[in-house]
Amino acid sequence: MTGRIDRLSLKNFTAEDKAVGVAVSAVLAGAVGLAVFNPLTGSAVAETATQAAAVAEKGTAAVTENGAAPAGPAAMTAAEASQAGYKVPPRDVDPSEVIKLAEKQVGISEGKGGQTKFHDWYVSTPHAKATADRDGGFSVDAYNGAQWCNMFVSWLGAQTGVKNMGWDAYTVQHASWFEDTGRWGQKAKPGSVVFFDWDRGSSISAIDHVGIVVKDNGDGTVKTIEGNTSNEVQKKTRDKSLIVGYGYPDYNPEYKA
Repeated sequence: MTGRIDRLSLKNFTAEDKAVGVAVSAVLAGAVGLAVFNPLTGSAVAETATQAAAVAEKGTAAVTENGAAPAGPAAMTAAEASQAGYKVPPRDVDPSEVIKLAEKQVGISEGKGGQTKFHDWYVSTPHAKATADRDGGFSVDAYNGAQWCNMFVSWLGAQTGVKNMGWDAYTVQHASWFEDTGRWGQKAKPGSVVFFDWDRGSSISAIDHVGIVVKDNGDGTVKTIEGNTSNEVQKKTRDKSLIVGYGYPDYNPEYKA
């Protein structure tokens, strides 16, 4: 975690920060999820083309901004996917593909101003504006140099075309979205999105950090790959007592580990 700002949860913000909104504080302090939870309606809402294409018929019903049912992932063309921020259109992906890509990023560190290619990608997507608007209406430039653990996770999903990985810059929102769309649980599965609370709590609102599960070690620990860890992407072994829960993207249903 970068020494510049290592507080990723609302519990570390002042009352004034919270009153102003989760928004700017969250961006300057953290990073998280894709199809977002709408705090006004209590439902998962597809705020961008990316979300509309990624949200599956599972858990809470998702709608586009105009209230229409979203098109399925197969309806997204390569051009539309690129415009939304994907490298490839959403498709059935094995978790091993995401893990291999994450492993290739190990050692990538922050450049000038704390910037990484993960920041560059996130800011370039229309989803960045959607989350900035959701969280208070600030400029997407505020994401530059901010905490990037969830931008890293989001980038993995965009590069591989995983359905329902979730893109965001604020971990609490990302985890909430997984929970509200029926993709939340307590089992460490390869490729699942793992959320941490350094105080060993169990509340989503207290989440500090996020990464990708490589495997459950079977000894009370989980092997992960995480961005924004000592200013770089690192492989880690984490005790399960630090884990609040896991988000489950829609991987290839025919995949066998």
